[in-house]
Amino acid sequence: MSNAPILVTGGTGFVGSAVVRALLAAGHRVRCLVRDHSPRRNLEGLDVEIVVGSLTDRASLDHAVRGSRALYHVAADYRLWVRDPAAMNRVNVDGTRALMQAAQVAGVERIVYTSSVAALGLVGDGTPGTEDTPVGLADMVGPYKQSKFLAEQVVREMVARDGLPAVIVNPSTPVGPRDIKPTPTGRIIIEAAAGRMPAFVDTGLNLVHVDDVAAGHLLAFEKGRIGACYILGGEDMSLARMLAEIATLVGRRPPTIRLPRQAIIPFAMVAELIAGLTGREPFATRDGLRMARKKMFFSSARAQRELGYAPRPARDGLADAVAWFRDAGLVR
Repeated sequence: MSNAPILVTGGTGFVGSAVVRALLAAGHRVRCLVRDHSPRRNLEGLDVEIVVGSLTDRASLDHAVRGSRALYHVAADYRLWVRDPAAMNRVNVDGTRALMQAAQVAGVERIVYTSSVAALGLVGDGTPGTEDTPVGLADMVGPYKQSKFLAEQVVREMVARDGLPAVIVNPSTPVGPRDIKPTPTGRIIIEAAAGRMPAFVDTGLNLVHVDDVAAGHLLAFEKGRIGACYILGGEDMSLARMLAEIATLVGRRPPTIRLPRQAIIPFAMVAELIAGLTGREPFATRDGLRMARKKMFFSSARAQRELGYAPRPARDGLADAVAWFRDAGLVR
């Protein structure tokens, strides 16, 4: 099956489309599992095979993996607010289980499962977390983090119990081009670049260029240990510094007003009430504010040591994100 295609889920999305491009650049045949209603802008002009299906449709998963020699499972429902958390679990947890089972039945040789640092433990005081930082389901704030934690446990259990040939990668906070949705972080970049974020809360993120995350996926496929997980991060950065970098990129003055989280809780509550009526994801959520209590800093030392992973400075990712959002008409 050396000339057989590699199946990628989530190829129309932000991280998934970067993985697709990295695979094509490396000379691989690529097959993408795509929902029938998903925008395909990120795949335009790319030589990929499209298979229509869904993580909630087992028959379509069986069809997609048939004849595939490898699998990159990147797709996930990534939202910090949902009307129905059970629907998110059906995609992120049950869908992951069904896809892994289908891949085993089909004899897929090797799998890279895209988890998230959201499923890992946080130190929170500015000390970077690692793959071994203690964590449990009770530490997961909100439906998204809970679903990613449970989905990663599904993969870990199937590796141990069934011999699933999977390597796990945990991207931190990707930024860069082709964030078409956009992600929650992409929305912050858009608002900051447009000068609509005059204030901020004191928190921190680990920012990484989305193309470095994609390169890390391929390195994990080639060199990763079955059952091991690898943080694919970049640079720890306070939110204040991130906003200052964006301001510099667009020629604006950076915000200087630091707000206590408690001051934003009423705004988040109102935003969630409006979201409940409109179905549109709110810009601020109570879960997001709870997560902001700890600095979400992480170390990619294991991936650098074992895989040869080498991310670029976070500012490069922010610059590429701003440029792409400008070209897309989302930032003037």
